Amino acid sequence: MSMGIIIFLAFLLDILLGDPARPTHPIVLIGKFIAIIERKLRQVARTSRGLKAAGVVLWFLTVSLAYIATYCIIKTAYKISPWLGHGISLWLTYTTLAARCLADEALGIYCEIKKKDLEKARKRLACIVGRDTYDLPVDEICRATVETVAENTIDGIISPLMYAFIGGAPLAMAYKAVNTLDSMVGYKNERYEHMGWFSARMDDVANFIPARIGGILMLIAAAFLKLDIKGGVKTVLSDAKKHKSPNSGIPEAITAGVLGVRLGGWNSYGGVLSFREYMGEGLRQIQPEDIITTVKLSFLTAIIGLIAGEIFLGLMY
Repeated sequence: MSMGIIIFLAFLLDILLGDPARPTHPIVLIGKFIAIIERKLRQVARTSRGLKAAGVVLWFLTVSLAYIATYCIIKTAYKISPWLGHGISLWLTYTTLAARCLADEALGIYCEIKKKDLEKARKRLACIVGRDTYDLPVDEICRATVETVAENTIDGIISPLMYAFIGGAPLAMAYKAVNTLDSMVGYKNERYEHMGWFSARMDDVANFIPARIGGILMLIAAAFLKLDIKGGVKTVLSDAKKHKSPNSGIPEAITAGVLGVRLGGWNSYGGVLSFREYMGEGLRQIQPEDIITTVKLSFLTAIIGLIAGEIFLGLMY
């Protein structure tokens, strides 16, 4: 079974089944490993310089282990049986994708809004964003959901797909380790200012090319959905650079432009207000239906990315 078929089937499994059971999810295991190693490193690293060095060690240990363990598991499986190898490779690739999970969470929030149960909508939103959600009005719930779906179209779908097409399940899993490290320790707060700096920087590096390829794919998807392509191009060129992340601003700016809404603004994190530069002209007020459109945009971007990847493999091999 070729790598292209394995990735296609993995994508199909993600669409049909969503995330596998959490205790057996490799990303959960990676997260537990990070937490254990972080505790061990903090016992010996006390100074700011020591914590920075510990952050580098944490990154290399986690990413290399994710790659080597995945490679060895698949290699061993193939030695036992080619079909077992195909199956393990398929399952591990499938666990790196999050198209169905992302859509389900966003649509769940949309349903709670339509039922006028804002309390449940805020609680569901809190599961997928880092900002405070307990007092958000409808338009801010919609904004947070749209921003998260746009950003995670790259982190959760396009990036792991791209790395899978380049290096199979081992490289895709290594990318997920990079992404998980950023999610767990890549914060600019008192606890992680020193230990998390390297993980945050390397996540930016890992997503640099996928974010730009993903931006092009997103504009193509927007064309199929008959959204405002000119608005998307204009906004990504003028506003993407305003985002604190060198990568997240691209899908968010494109989404704001093609929808004709304004993203960014004031957010609260642990009670501390933070302003994110506005993106988009805000031709109209954001609405719950924009969540549906953004999910469609994300899904179609993923499908186009899958097709592009299969063509890439076909040309390479």
